[in-house]
Amino acid sequence: MTNALVIIPTYNERENIPPLVEALLKHDGVRVLVVDDQSPDGTGEVADAAAAQHRGRVDVLHRASLRGFGRSYIDGIKRAIREPIDLVCQMDADFSHDPARLPDLIAAARRADVVIGSRYVRGGAIVNWPRRRRLLSRFANVYVRALTGLSARDCTSGYRCWRRDALATLPLDRFVSDGYSFLVEMLFLAARQGRRIAEVPITYVERREGQSKMSRAVILESAVTPWRLVATEGRVR
Repeated sequence: MTNALVIIPTYNERENIPPLVEALLKHDGVRVLVVDDQSPDGTGEVADAAAAQHRGRVDVLHRASLRGFGRSYIDGIKRAIREPIDLVCQMDADFSHDPARLPDLIAAARRADVVIGSRYVRGGAIVNWPRRRRLLSRFANVYVRALTGLSARDCTSGYRCWRRDALATLPLDRFVSDGYSFLVEMLFLAARQGRRIAEVPITYVERREGQSKMSRAVILESAVTPWRLVATEGRVR
């Protein structure tokens, strides 16, 4: 299966979009959907230029409703699952997720419903993070697994590949999370449905352009979300 659509949510990522699109399109059967969240730096226009250059392989969704990471993904996923594709992939726009590893995720989807590009399995690594950030990420994953019962080592990774049919069954209109905890909510509900979850190692590299979207509000939501999921959906076994 190489018929894959990669969803890339963007907010002020104009420097990264052209080289990222070029890197992804080196893979046969891969298309790109940029979901721009009203970026004031002109990311949407840069993405439009890439779409004009690569007609049929690059598309742009300009969001006009409330901004947010989770909302962007929901809008992108709703469009993606209407497409005649096999796989839907998620990745960040800042090159923290190496586009060269996408074929590894796609290959693993032959045996799983969702594949996580994982920093915390054998062969995975993180580059250019300070010790405090590493500890926070490690703790976040231990915290999520302890509360939800998820078995994945990297529940917070945003580099993922889904079988389209598995993604289409998620209750997108019921999602509450909007920050990066949206990724945990997706995985939790997929596990509740009995979906097969696999992980492949990746090297995560801190962004090379632009600014991080991490904030105190995002961290707070991430702390609360596992409790809410367990309270409302029951525990994953």
